[in-house]
Parts: sequence; structure tokens; C-alpha cells
Amino acid sequence: MPDRRRLRPLIVAAADRLAAAGVASPMTDAELLAAHVLGVDRMRLALFPMAEPAQVAALEDLVERRAARVPVQHLTGSAPMGEIDLAVGPGVFVPRPETELLFAWALAFLATLPHDHAPIVVDLCTGSGALALALAHARPDAVVHAVELDPDALGWARRNADARIAAGDTAITLHAGDATDPALLSALDGRVDLVVSNPPYIPDAAELSPEVAEHDPHRALFGGPDGLDVVRGLVPVLAGLLRPGGGVAIEHDDTNGAGVAALLSGAGFTGVTEHPDLADKPRFVTGTRGPDSARG
Repeated sequence: MPDRRRLRPLIVAAADRLAAAGVASPMTDAELLAAHVLGVDRMRLALFPMAEPAQVAALEDLVERRAARVPVQHLTGSAPMGEIDLAVGPGVFVPRPETELLFAWALAFLATLPHDHAPIVVDLCTGSGALALALAHARPDAVVHAVELDPDALGWARRNADARIAAGDTAITLHAGDATDPALLSALDGRVDLVVSNPPYIPDAAELSPEVAEHDPHRALFGGPDGLDVVRGLVPVLAGLLRPGGGVAIEHDDTNGAGVAALLSGAGFTGVTEHPDLADKPRFVTGTRGPDSARG
């Protein structure tokens, strides 16, 4: 019978294999896969120095699949956002670490509202439900609505929403439809405190990594020739949904910060601000609905 093997050399070898395959974060991914196989948190791997033969085989299989550029989140079946984990896989956009910064801004904005006010939050183009469910978890007093057009992605969002209810979180309301349709959430017009959105925003001609190009649904990625087609459609919807002083945060391609800011400013939003990500690239724009903002 094969003997147990030391885990750390296996992880180092896995990282070397992933680096040779062009994976951008080989050691992180190797540790995530090892933690998944062992069923432990990545930060606790040092407490498990040995791997059983079956675990070794499982890790080697996952590493080869990751070397073929299958996203690590598809292999582990989950992706984090805020304090929650979301089920992800084929058919839904995988939440990115960069979106955590938008999430943090959204929480900070909600913290400025009166404490006796139950905020109304809308997540447009919710995908897996990442922002909506993370905000509902962090702010159980919030009334959260989420919109998704793609049926496959909506299925993942419903799965994640059911899981959060089972974990004790407040339910969100999921809406199947086009986030740029002004009639879809018209019952909320003028009442919403915060809108967040991570819409399709990549320019059509952009070159993408295999993980993105071959595994993320293209409907969730591309936003027309300049990447702003969906955002243009969202801006008048935002103006209709938000109450005066309500906040908005929109993620965008790193070439489009000024473009998104101009769209919001042109629609009468105030305090429009461009925010960088951890790599200091333009990543999301925020603003508040001004008194003259109106649905186009």
C-alpha cells in the first residue's frame, strides 16, 4: 500500500507545474487546491503535514486540470465575496477579488445612513449573486433585490440564495430580466438607497486569459466595442431607482474609468469618483443621485 507523503513538497511541486503552464498565481492556487482536497482552510494547511494516498492522487488530478487552465474556482466549486462563499461553476461569471473593493465601499456607504433606516439595495447583473448576498449577509436589516438576465447564471444565484437562507441570512429577492429595462424594477423607483453593479464591461476585441475566454460565459464579459454598452443602458435605470442622495457603484474595465464617470456626471450624478484596485488600475466608479438626475 502506498505510504503517506509530506504535503509541503507536494504543494511546491504543484506550484512549479502550474507556473510552467502559465498560471498567474501558481503557489496560491496550489495551496487552494491542497486545502480543498484536505477539506481545510488554506491558512490551516501547516497543521496538516501529511497527505494520504487518495489525497495525493486527488491533488495531482486537480493540478493537471488547473494546468489546463480550468479556473481554480471551478475546481473547488466556490469563490469568496465578503464573509461568504458562493457556489460557482460552468455557466456563471466567477467573482473576482477586485470586486471586494466595491463591496467594501458599498458597506461604508450604507454605514452613513440613519441607523433606524432599513436600506433598500439593488444589485444589477448579479451573476452568482455575489454582491447582493454578501451585502445581505453583512447588513441583515437591508432589503436586497438582484437582477440577472442569463438563465444559467440565475440558477447559480438561486442556489446561492437558498444556501444563505439555510445558513440563517435574510432572503434576497431575485428578478429574472434585463437590468437595462426601466420597467423591471419600476415599483422601486425613487426609493432605493444603493445600487451596485458588476456588469459585462470588457471591450469586444480585448485579449483574455484562457480561464476567462474559455470558461466565463461571454454574455457576462463583453460590453460592446468600447465595453460601455451595458453601462450606458444602466445609467438611466439607476437615475430612476435611486432616491436623491442614493449611492451607486459600478465596476468597469481598466480602460473605462473616465468613460463611466462621464456617463454618471452627464446624467446628473454628484460626487462622481474613480477608484483604483489593488494593482492601482481603474476599477470602479461611485456617485450619488443628484436632485436633477432623471431617467432618460
